[in-house]
Amino acid sequence: MKNVVILISGRGSNMEAIVRAQIPGAHIAAVISNRPDAAGLEFAVRHGIQARVVDHKAYPSRDAFDAALAELVDTLSPDLVVLAGFMRVLTDGFVNRYAGRLLNIHPSLLPSFPGLHTHRRALEAGVRVHGTTVHFVTPTLDCGPVVIQAAVPVLADDDEDSLAARVLAQEHRIYPQAVRWFVEGRLAVTEAGRVKVTGESAGPDGWTVPPVEA
Repeated sequence: MKNVVILISGRGSNMEAIVRAQIPGAHIAAVISNRPDAAGLEFAVRHGIQARVVDHKAYPSRDAFDAALAELVDTLSPDLVVLAGFMRVLTDGFVNRYAGRLLNIHPSLLPSFPGLHTHRRALEAGVRVHGTTVHFVTPTLDCGPVVIQAAVPVLADDDEDSLAARVLAQEHRIYPQAVRWFVEGRLAVTEAGRVKVTGESAGPDGWTVPPVEA
């Protein structure tokens, strides 16, 4: 069994998706939040998962908070740490401590639209395709090796909310898949910084949005 620790700040809908997936070989050791009022903590308790809080407001600096968080995480002997709506920028020290076993999901097709307000920026840019990315975390924000991506069309009448909802549905599909691959030992990062998935298969044909007409 691989010990998985999930970090959240709110509802943790991606955490819920991972828990509900019941991934063989994955033991959700704990759900940890930096906010005592995070709704996802209640979900964890209902599912028999240890729920813990490290309140960032109780610490004088980012370094102090990250040190306390790492101390708790380490007691759980994690094989994998999963960021699921964890709304804190982690220090380089924390990221490097869990290098190669720290995953995040971002609501865009990285490297496009790193950072905040991805759906608004996608609409403003007029892109036809948007999506979400699971990646290994590195000290450079939203720039780690890509594990899996899912794309959605951007529709003419989309606003931020409708586009965000379409992307979120894909997040719930691909994050459990990425965790499963990790638990199965199928992920490897090459010297070039690319992720290889053992047994990966994909069709050669792409797709267009809008579709090409005959």
